[in-house]
Amino acid sequence: MNLRQLRNFVVLAQELNVNRAAVRLHLSQPPLTRQIQQMEGELGATLFVRLPRGLELTAAGLSLLDDAQRILGMVDAAKDRAAKAGRGEMGRLDVGIFGSAIFNYIPRLLIQFRNLFPEVQINLHEQAKAEQIQALRERRLSIGFNRHVQAQPDIVIETVNVEPLVVAVHGEHPLAQQAQINLTDLSREPLIIYPNTVREGFADHVLGLFRSDGLQAQVAQEVKDAVTAVSLVSCGFGICITPEAACSLRLPGVVYRPLLATPSPTIDMVCLYRRGDASPLLSAFLNVVRSFKPVPVPLN
Repeated sequence: MNLRQLRNFVVLAQELNVNRAAVRLHLSQPPLTRQIQQMEGELGATLFVRLPRGLELTAAGLSLLDDAQRILGMVDAAKDRAAKAGRGEMGRLDVGIFGSAIFNYIPRLLIQFRNLFPEVQINLHEQAKAEQIQALRERRLSIGFNRHVQAQPDIVIETVNVEPLVVAVHGEHPLAQQAQINLTDLSREPLIIYPNTVREGFADHVLGLFRSDGLQAQVAQEVKDAVTAVSLVSCGFGICITPEAACSLRLPGVVYRPLLATPSPTIDMVCLYRRGDASPLLSAFLNVVRSFKPVPVPLN
């Protein structure tokens, strides 16, 4: 038996009339009758009995109808899933994330993508740059997001967002009274930088801003991430420069002020993925990434 025979059998079982079934199937009556007879010969069982009012399913016919409907339903579902996967509308997307980006940009981006493609399973992996690159090469990751990624021959690095830098300062500190805070004022204050685990990273970017202005930062603490850095600001340990996304961290006593410098200090976020990856799902996700418009985070 093949799928066409099963579909024709199901239609005949629903109609219990050869003429009506043939019309639905766009067949003439003799070919339909021959198909049913071939199935009965293969099964060694009668599927229908003729009655004055039409056809009636036998016990074998009823059993086959139940299985045939289930098989055809599974085939249709498999075809639908395969078609959706081919269009990038279904499947699994493994996304590498990091630090401060999870406060604003990435969650909003992923929610937009999920709304457009609700049948895609999104799995998040918190990884440093080197881990993301290795996971991409081993195909454990579909795409990653990070900062300060060096060029790689087998990895595409694409800028997706540019954020202004802001200063996190305790509300009782004199600098909190200023509308903007410049690097000269910050060079006199204890500075908290992060992360302390990656070089070159955001901490080096911040220190480079001071060096570019001929200043020396007074580093008081080097910590793992933005949450720890802003928490220390809340406790009065010092001041922190951070991407705007970290303004989503509303900790007691902490206020945020624009960082004043020329040119305006910013930090890029990039996505990285395998060069030549033809995955329809990755392509669909990149289309959303490229069209996504991030929402600025209010400073206070």
